[in-house]
Amino acid sequence: MDLILVRHGETEDNLKGVYSGKSDGRLSKRGIEEIKMLKPIIDNFQIKTCITSPLKRAIETADILYDGEKIIDERIIEMNFGIFEGLKYEEALKQFPIEVNSWNDDFINYKIPEGESLLEVYRRCENFLNDIQKNSGNVLVISHGGVIRCILSCVFGNPEFFYKFKIDNASVSILEYSNGYYFLKGLNIKHCEGKCIE
Repeated sequence: MDLILVRHGETEDNLKGVYSGKSDGRLSKRGIEEIKMLKPIIDNFQIKTCITSPLKRAIETADILYDGEKIIDERIIEMNFGIFEGLKYEEALKQFPIEVNSWNDDFINYKIPEGESLLEVYRRCENFLNDIQKNSGNVLVISHGGVIRCILSCVFGNPEFFYKFKIDNASVSILEYSNGYYFLKGLNIKHCEGKCIE
């Protein structure tokens, strides 16, 4: 079984560079085009199941990539950034210096006020991966940068791997599940205007 992990296309919040975990923005025009260009890659897989985050930007991405029924799963929603939602890093640092510095000091365990810790996201991703193992056939997962990085960190059994992965908008990462283990087959694959895949 292959697990095909897709990060949604670009959004207006992505362009602004703000924390937009549970903010429910839609894809930008460019984001829609990015995903359309990604579709030929997805079409190479025989997808049996499509699972998506409940946020609009993920559902819009799923609707472009997959014509069949979608399963919505709350466990793969983006991290809740709490009081940092809608702010750029510099703005959050100015408004909440104690909280931002505490987060920087312990990015795994620190729980953002009114939000989540990375460890909480990691644990729900672990739970999601354990359930995915029960599937037969390839699974398309439409989610978010932070969640995909957590899923990949789960493969290595350590949330400290979170910042080792670069996950761009409209990118594909691939895990193979075989004989009780996950194997990384592809990372941050993107379409390049019909000329190449990188």
